Amino acid sequence: MSTTTLKLPDEVKQRAVKAAQELGISPHAFMVDAIRQATDAVEQRSQFVAHALAARDEMRQSGRGHDADEVRTYLRTRISDKQTPRPDTKTWRK
Repeated sequence: MSTTTLKLPDEVKQRAVKAAQELGISPHAFMVDAIRQATDAVEQRSQFVAHALAARDEMRQSGRGHDADEVRTYLRTRISDKQTPRPDTKTWRK
């Protein structure tokens, strides 16, 4: 493991120490976990955006997509019926 010095405003450090005490962990463990969670969130968002852009490119190339109303209906139905079939793609280019 490497060592990193982290300069925090006093108010932020006091809040982190208090939060760590409430969780029953050390301030160090709290800060490591906070950095890990923030890093995970950024990586997850980056993956989400990459998948969305790839889906958009695929839709543009294929000329096929899903009707928004059918997707909404599907999602509402899926809440209670996990077996409901996905809507079919349709040609959106003319």
